[in-house]
Amino acid sequence: MTDSGLLGPVWAGTPIESVVGDEAWLRAMLDAEAALARAQARLGLIPGSASESITSAAASARLDLRELAVRSRSAANPVVALVPAFTEAVREIDPAAAEYVHRGSTSQDILDTACMLVAKRAFALIEDDLTAVAASLAALAESHRETVLAGRTLTQHAVPITFGLKAATWLQGVLDALARVRALGLPAELGGAAGTLSAYGAYAELDAGSPLPLGGAELIAPFAEETGLAEPVTCWHTARAPIADLGAVAQFVTGALGKLALDVQLSCRTEIGELAEPFATGRGASSAMPQKRNPVLATLILSAARQVPSHALVLAQSMLADDERPGGAWHAEWQSVREALRLTGGAAHTAAELCAGLVVHPERMAENLARTGGAIVAERLNVALAPVLGKAPAKKLLTDAAIEADSTGKPFAAVVAALPELADLLADGKLLDPREYVGASDALVDRVLARYRVQRP
Repeated sequence: MTDSGLLGPVWAGTPIESVVGDEAWLRAMLDAEAALARAQARLGLIPGSASESITSAAASARLDLRELAVRSRSAANPVVALVPAFTEAVREIDPAAAEYVHRGSTSQDILDTACMLVAKRAFALIEDDLTAVAASLAALAESHRETVLAGRTLTQHAVPITFGLKAATWLQGVLDALARVRALGLPAELGGAAGTLSAYGAYAELDAGSPLPLGGAELIAPFAEETGLAEPVTCWHTARAPIADLGAVAQFVTGALGKLALDVQLSCRTEIGELAEPFATGRGASSAMPQKRNPVLATLILSAARQVPSHALVLAQSMLADDERPGGAWHAEWQSVREALRLTGGAAHTAAELCAGLVVHPERMAENLARTGGAIVAERLNVALAPVLGKAPAKKLLTDAAIEADSTGKPFAAVVAALPELADLLADGKLLDPREYVGASDALVDRVLARYRVQRP
């Protein structure tokens, strides 16, 4: 019954797989139970020996995942099935400590905290991969400052740009994504049955013999510290911003990587051939066509970018959580959290490989740049001619020239060179040289690289 990733090639075999699988979620729930016991022991609410035994059992327990999954149907969440099984595991180590397992807690405290632990571990991998992507893109932007290619708008040649600027544009998106990953708040969850911490306080009074001054709120800080998560202001059982934020950041990351992947995929077209993915034996092969070398890395990234928004939507909708504990909204989050994380992790890891080995073909960029016979600098000619003829007449003259070039097959440059209005302007040939019309490309690359140097670790 293991999810092997047969239908998830984006993440199958990548580091994110082991961080978000069922075993990882079980580990995170056990980590949350152990952290709760340690926090209670720090406040003298349970014996220190009990917290040690619970922590030891959490590290060594071998629970049957399939059995827990089936038993979870009875209560609609896995923690209800986990607690008795884990309690027995603790009892085998220390019978006296079993009484203190899950003491005062509720299912959502444990599962929400586990969710944040899984997310923290997943986003650490994602951040590492995004950092690698950014480094590769910065190197491409620097080394291809003077590599000119056709800028395309609405799929058509527009004006010349540099590949350095294109890479810098990808880098800008990745830096935006990195900033959002690093700013993501992942808090622990502690609220008890209805967010009042009442059972925590009641058990504290029972065990310590006197009530806690804050009724149990004293546990929030040490619990967060023991988990390594952020300290929440209060319970967030029905204030689901942390979950919605998680989905939004995953969507932003895959969107930034998807933009990059889409450009690479299009540039790998046979008739364009300006870029190629890094070679690996068997990669990109077709089951039927021996000659194929498909851009599969870009394809994997794009597939993730197209899936994650639907999971992010589920997480956003779960903010509509009724009363103090929702029925259905919370439960709908779990699979979407897992899918969003592993698709994002798979996409980031794949992007790191793609960008590290991306092959650039400047000669094909030059060939494609010349494909319109000089028409790609028509805007530049229009600017130069406007003071002579006026803006509208200049544009009409050049539009007519473009139409003539298209209809006769003559190069656009040859058509305009025959126009008397342009004779003096074209004398030195610079106005027809695409390399002379890349605007502020170099300065814009500098601006993005400056941001990269500030933002990188």
